Amino acid sequence: MPKFILLVDDNPRVRHGLRRAFESSGFTVSEAEDGDKAVKNVGRYTPDLIVLDLAMPIMNGLQAAPLLRKVLPAVPIILFTLYAGSALEAKAKAAGITFVMSKETAITELLGKANELLNALT
Repeated sequence: MPKFILLVDDNPRVRHGLRRAFESSGFTVSEAEDGDKAVKNVGRYTPDLIVLDLAMPIMNGLQAAPLLRKVLPAVPIILFTLYAGSALEAKAKAAGITFVMSKETAITELLGKANELLNALT
């Protein structure tokens, strides 16, 4: 059965590009345009992995992650952001985020990390 990914990003072009990449790699994908919508609907999604943006209106990734983690304690969360760095990584870890990746990395690296995290669960 395909793995289910929840993409959370306020930019529709980013979500569309990520959706295409993940679906082309055999994943099933759902989307949310901000952290608030992801948290409110996470029970309906039941994802195997969450790809979460940092800078979003209403609720950013660092605010959403601990709330998502309460509902889905074992689901890996990748913070996919333009603002990656060591200071952010410490805050992300404290918020329950599994891994931080820069949006400047190739999409193949994001797909590789997603597969790595999902394979570690099985």
